[in-house]
Formats: sequence, C-alpha cells, structure tokens
Amino acid sequence: MGKKNSHKNDLTRLVNEFVNTKDGHPIIDYFTNNSNLPGRRANIEMATAFSEVVEESSVDDIDTLWNFCEELIKITPIDAPTNDPNEILPFCGTKALGSIGVVTENYYPKIIAYLKDLSNDPRWRMREAVGMAIQKLLINNSQKLLDELEEWIVNDNWLEMRAVAAGIAHPRVLEKNNLGFFALQLHKDIFEAILNSTERKSDNFKILRKGLCYTLSVVTQAVPDEGFAYMKQLVTYNDRDINLIIRENLKKNRLKKNFPKKVTELTKTFS
Repeated sequence: MGKKNSHKNDLTRLVNEFVNTKDGHPIIDYFTNNSNLPGRRANIEMATAFSEVVEESSVDDIDTLWNFCEELIKITPIDAPTNDPNEILPFCGTKALGSIGVVTENYYPKIIAYLKDLSNDPRWRMREAVGMAIQKLLINNSQKLLDELEEWIVNDNWLEMRAVAAGIAHPRVLEKNNLGFFALQLHKDIFEAILNSTERKSDNFKILRKGLCYTLSVVTQAVPDEGFAYMKQLVTYNDRDINLIIRENLKKNRLKKNFPKKVTELTKTFS
C-alpha cells in the first residue's frame, strides 16, 4: 500500500468520525503529526488523500466538511508560519476547496473568493495549494472557472496572475478539457500586463516570473505551433524579463525532447 492510500484509509476513518462527532481535533492532530514539517517537502500525499476523501463524501456531509476546511484556511501566517507543522492545516484545507467545489456548487462563489484571496498568501505552500485547487476545479468544471480566472488578470496583481498560470498549466487539465488554446490566451493576457507595467521590482512580480518560467512550456507542449509562434513574437520586444522567461522555458525537457528543431531555431534568436 502506497503512502497516499495509507493516509486515505486513516483519514476516511477520521473524517467519518468527525462527521458524527463534529470534533475535528483528531484530524488536526493527524495532519500536524504527519506534516513532514519542518522540512523541505510537506506531506503532499496526505493532503491529496484528504482532498480525495472529501470529494468522495456524501453531499449531506459536505456542509460539515466545508465548515471544517473554512476554519483551516483561516489559520494565519502568524499562527502557522512557513515550515511550521501547523502550516499543513491551511494547506490541506485549501487543497480540499477544489474537492468541495466538485461535490456541490453551493459554495462555489465562496470557494473562488477564498482562492483569489489565498493566492496572495505570503506562504509559498499556500499558493501551491491554490494552484492545486484550481486544477481540480478546471478538470471537473472548466468553463465556469475559466470565466472567473480571466478577471484575475488585472493591473499588477502578480500573485493572482501566478495562480492563473500555475492552475491552468497542468497536463491533466489541458489534455482532459482541450484547454491549450485558452491557456495560451490567458498567458498572452498575463504577458500583456507585464509589458504594460512599470512596477516589476517587487517580490510578487519575481514570484510570477519564476512561475512563468515553466508554465509557458507546459502550454506550448499542448499547442506547439501557436505556443512557439507566440514565444517568437515575445522575443521581438527585447524585454529583459520576457527574454529570461523564454530562455528558461526553452530549457525544459518537455520542449527540448519533443520539439528540438523549434527550440534550436528560437534559441538562436538570443545569440
């Protein structure tokens, strides 16, 4: 039995008990005791197992689980700073928001509002959990969320744009719902916002830039002709930040192995 399945068995039992008792402390203790924090890598398998248990719960139980997850995501960076064992609590709660959105649409507006707010969280793991929740929602209900994500690309909201890029640039999302062209359009909107901005010195912009250094290659793999054509267009701006993003994407094996000729041709433009 793998780690995730082992956690899933434990959490299935704990969640069933919680639904009956409304006492979430056993789940919280389980999360913190198995968080792998402090450490380089949090227990993502456990968080995934919890989100799956939530997704497989009955609709009648979702209200109770929603209240529990809502309490978790409200745990602040002060009470659960980065790399503290308690950080796993809002991480698990955030990741599970996507699962709740799959089970019922009752909380959908609140879920989107929370994810948008949490995309600005100073803890990088929380921002990763937002991306995971977006991916879950996109796989199961793409168009409704896509309309919402377009509205996140505004002004200099760098972390919200980062959440959009990271959420949609996932192979499962792109393959299942054939979203390559729309994902590329969202990236075009983000790059347009970058080119139109004079505020690029902040840490938040650097976080977005780092994310785009891989997300564009994921999208380009899905729609290679259009993706490479757009990167070629971006190079013509001779923008330092944009060129850095293009160079980093061209280094990714997903492009180098599958489209060596296109990568070589585009790389030569930097020579």
